[in-house]
Amino acid sequence: MLEVLTGSGLAASAGLNAYIPLLLMGLLARYTDLVDLPSGWQWLGNGWVVLILAVLLAVEVVADKVPVVDHVNDVVQTVVRPTAGGLAFGAGSSSQTVTVSDPDTFFSSHQWVPVVVGVLIALGVHLLKAAARPVINATTAGFGAPVASTAEDATSAIMSVVAILLPVLVLAFLLGLVVFLFWLLRRRKDRRRERAAARAAGFRV
Repeated sequence: MLEVLTGSGLAASAGLNAYIPLLLMGLLARYTDLVDLPSGWQWLGNGWVVLILAVLLAVEVVADKVPVVDHVNDVVQTVVRPTAGGLAFGAGSSSQTVTVSDPDTFFSSHQWVPVVVGVLIALGVHLLKAAARPVINATTAGFGAPVASTAEDATSAIMSVVAILLPVLVLAFLLGLVVFLFWLLRRRKDRRRERAAARAAGFRV
């Protein structure tokens, strides 16, 4: 079960920022004993891969904080984040960590399953993030973009660490995402009602 929670936390993290969980796993595998990547995923700890992920993360961090540019970035990331989520789930659920000591027994016969699950989780989180950003930009005249992006990056980083060290707490993060989804849907419904009321008032004038 911990394998699923670790993979789910890393995939959800990738849905917010594609590169943070992969970079974190690469760094921990390369420089610490907290993560022992299996043979099929050891490329994540390669020095060049770590460097490329760090550069891509820097670009993502800047682009996601600029209104309008963040929307274009979300469109591009519709492919990148789910892919990263699949990789993060596959690598994370198959790795030995401080909490997962025997991952082979869980996904031994269907190695593709964690990758597909990770893609779906990351895609869901990404779509939630992409839907929330226009609402935040509209209600704050664009000033909320850097604040929201910073909060998303911080959440991605914290969730990645928690997924590796304390995977049980991933349940709390996933519950928080569900609560946020309900808030977002309600907010979008309220905005549609407000626009309809404004149009009706304009016609009366």
